[in-house]
Amino acid sequence: MELVKYDPKYDNLINDYYLPEDQLYYSAMPSEAVEISRNNNDRHTILGLDDSELVTFFILHENDAVQPYSNQPNDILLRSFSTNYKHQGKGYARKTLELLPDFMKEHIPHIDGIVLGVNVKNTAAQGLYKKCGYVDEGNRVMGSKGEMIVMKYYL
Repeated sequence: MELVKYDPKYDNLINDYYLPEDQLYYSAMPSEAVEISRNNNDRHTILGLDDSELVTFFILHENDAVQPYSNQPNDILLRSFSTNYKHQGKGYARKTLELLPDFMKEHIPHIDGIVLGVNVKNTAAQGLYKKCGYVDEGNRVMGSKGEMIVMKYYL
């Protein structure tokens, strides 16, 4: 498995990515996230590929977007993280989070920490983030779908 920066050559994989309706409550479809990220230098669109299949997707968002989650200028926000439905339950989300620190050091080396907001109702995601070294330091924010736990990974 590898993490790669978005390139339009992956659009066919992005268009085939599927999330069921109940998971769209917590995350955006990659095709929507790519459109929002176009021409926005603060957003890094990242794809998790395994044998030329798109298995995970997320956005790394710098600068103003981080502010509700962290007051540290060198933190980055992990958002729209998901696993393609046909690849769920195979460990890809965990592998993606394990590969992310080295990817950050290589591609966005000025970042010191990765922050994210996870809905208080999304206990499965909370457990995954904890297993991968993300820490709940007690910060909470209100998101569009309710209260979110802010978690951080120190690079």
